[in-house]
Amino acid sequence: MKEKPTTLANAELTILEYLWKSAPSTAREIREGVYPDQGAAQNGTVQRLLQRLETKGFVTRKRVSNVYNFNPSLTRETYLGNQLENLASTLTEGSFAPLITHLVEKNKISSDDIKRIREILDQDQGGNN
Repeated sequence: MKEKPTTLANAELTILEYLWKSAPSTAREIREGVYPDQGAAQNGTVQRLLQRLETKGFVTRKRVSNVYNFNPSLTRETYLGNQLENLASTLTEGSFAPLITHLVEKNKISSDDIKRIREILDQDQGGNN
């Protein structure tokens, strides 16, 4: 599989977000879900966005009867992980410590999230000493 670009345009990400919740979907279903009040005027926009996402490797399509169904080619979690790794690489030489420290100090991480992180770290300690 070819290397995916590190970021997506907001409109592309909106389409991908819709597909993460409602795949497989036709272009019409996507248009109705993303642009419910704008009708057929957005058909071309959705088609172009889907084409760009497919070219970039984020979306696949499969012909069913006489329409195409679209699916994301990666999970939301995978995309998020890739974005976080790119951010850490760019801003902190690959370290997540400054990001986590900042979020904790600014109270942006809930106590439930901290508990989950501790559980993950405790599990990881058994195999990565």
